Amino acid sequence: MSDNNTRNVLSQDVEIKGSIKFTNDLTIDGKVEGEIISQGVLTVGENAEIRGEIKTKSATVHGKVNGNITVDERCELKARAVLHGDLKASRLVIEEGATFVGKSEVSPNKIASMKPDVRGIEPGKVAANPAR
Repeated sequence: MSDNNTRNVLSQDVEIKGSIKFTNDLTIDGKVEGEIISQGVLTVGENAEIRGEIKTKSATVHGKVNGNITVDERCELKARAVLHGDLKASRLVIEEGATFVGKSEVSPNKIASMKPDVRGIEPGKVAANPAR
């Protein structure tokens, strides 16, 4: 019997070197050196220290990350979070007290912005910018 609400935890005393792949939810409270890839939800605990790339559906960071984070949906940097690296997300929440050193790219309409809106434009004509 498969439970889709499974929550996996790597506790404070766990240290991993290498890639981590998971499906649903993962909470890391230990040390990880390597890439973390998933279409699930990642929680970086207060005691966590991560060195490497993170690519997930969404992430909540309470601890330390030294590496780039790329999420499809929402990324939250909580008050005690420390991120040294670049961040790409559709939505970004940074609480007061969080430390973020790097570049951020927030694209709330990532899919829509990839295709220009060409409705009602005649072939061979350029659309005017309505904001001007």
